[in-house]
Amino acid sequence: MKKLTLINDEATNKLGSEIAMEILKSSSQEIEIHLEGDLGAGKTFISRSIIKNCGWKELVKSPTYTLCEEYEFNDLMFLHIDLYRTNEAEDIDIFDLSRKINSKKIVLIEWPERLQYQRDYDLKIIFNHLPEGREVSLIPCNNGFEAWLKNYE
Repeated sequence: MKKLTLINDEATNKLGSEIAMEILKSSSQEIEIHLEGDLGAGKTFISRSIIKNCGWKELVKSPTYTLCEEYEFNDLMFLHIDLYRTNEAEDIDIFDLSRKINSKKIVLIEWPERLQYQRDYDLKIIFNHLPEGREVSLIPCNNGFEAWLKNYE
């Protein structure tokens, strides 16, 4: 685990850019990132940053009310999920997260603690508010994120 202090949105965007680079470099066809933290802590902001830094040119909408937004581009498919407003297993099942596709699939789950069953993740990011900025804990599990974090400054 690595803890970072992000003093502003620019620092958070830089982290999102670094994660995006790791996603693009990865040979894995499936990557899952879990995002935990209080309301307004930065989960959607970093999700937007990751998606945009992977090459999405249009608006990245918050999935708070739709539960899931999909972005397919450049041989990538992002499933950006926000479980804040649900704790029903069926709500996540309808997205068929385990489906096989021909693109690299990246699943970003905000509020994964609301899942009815545990899912494996490649990287977990836990956000905490600070008086000046936010603290993030980065917990790698798979797909090269361990090596990336060892060298991350």
